[in-house]
Amino acid sequence: MLYLDANATEPLRPAARLATATAMEAANPSSIHAAGRAARRILELSRETLAEKFGVRPQGVVFTSGATEANALAIHALGSGRKILVGATEHDAVRAAAPDGGTIPVLADGTFDLAALAGLLARHERALVCLMAANNETGVIHDIAAAAKLCAAHGALLHVDAAQAAPRCPEDFLALGVTSFAISGHKAGGPAGAGALVVAPGFAETLQALQKGGGQESGRRGGTPALPAIAGMAAAFGEATDWGRIARLRDAIAARAAALGAIIAGAGARKLPNTVCLIMPGLRADTQLIALDLAGVAVSAGAACSSGKLAESHVLAAMGFGALAGQAIRVSLPWNAPDDAAEIFAAAYAAMLARALRREETAVTSAKVAV
Repeated sequence: MLYLDANATEPLRPAARLATATAMEAANPSSIHAAGRAARRILELSRETLAEKFGVRPQGVVFTSGATEANALAIHALGSGRKILVGATEHDAVRAAAPDGGTIPVLADGTFDLAALAGLLARHERALVCLMAANNETGVIHDIAAAAKLCAAHGALLHVDAAQAAPRCPEDFLALGVTSFAISGHKAGGPAGAGALVVAPGFAETLQALQKGGGQESGRRGGTPALPAIAGMAAAFGEATDWGRIARLRDAIAARAAALGAIIAGAGARKLPNTVCLIMPGLRADTQLIALDLAGVAVSAGAACSSGKLAESHVLAAMGFGALAGQAIRVSLPWNAPDDAAEIFAAAYAAMLARALRREETAVTSAKVAV
């Protein structure tokens, strides 16, 4: 199997595997005995590792069960009394947490319409803007620095979903003026079950819990922390990857698919080094996914939000693709993609299209015979 669905989850990294296995032997980090204190050291070392990576004080890192919870916590804690403005191509985790939020449109290449954002901010004195750093379906990277400047000029707060961007094209989001951002462990090559909300100074100390409980995370997130997943997440973010090599494989896949008639969503925009969204007019996304799966190539038809769900992409619809929004697949290369990934994918993709063409020719011939 050639695994090309890293945006759903990255393969577990060696350092993350070791850190997770080690932490599985630990006690509850809230216990005050020696075993509990040892577990607490693992927890706080993980916090310090992530804080150093993202340029924040340790108290600015709040551990959660994943980016979904981190996004919901940010919207709950920062959005009170504010008009919430949400990007049109945001992940469903953000859209569900702010169902009544205003919509920030995107341009044809998938990047946010900054002029429209400025207009929305001018109409709302107090706002919380929620924008993703990079889109999970198209890989399009957004101009967070420009958005942060607009928010600062209008007294708005800015929360960023960095689940896809943080492991692959990290930026110093807080230095750009972002109020908070969400990260996910398994998007970086750690185990599922851990994420974090990283919060700017001045806001971290007053963050109000969404999930209440025993006062963990300094009262900002109740519940016993998933220590093995947290330790694995910290280790995963510390492991280096040759993203230049991955980007070359991505470009080779895009070029070969385009030569066969595919449309590249977000062409011309800056993208994650591992992601390309391919639209094949006339061929349903689920048909493509199943055919490639049978050929031993694992891709997706958009976000992997729920098991077995295939629906028209709201991301591509917002970009103006119309009916083509249901004819796209996402190819997202993992950190350990083999060097021949482009050749393997291209062969399977070409064979899939050839079979589709033969079926179409057979159907036309049968129709003529029937007439």
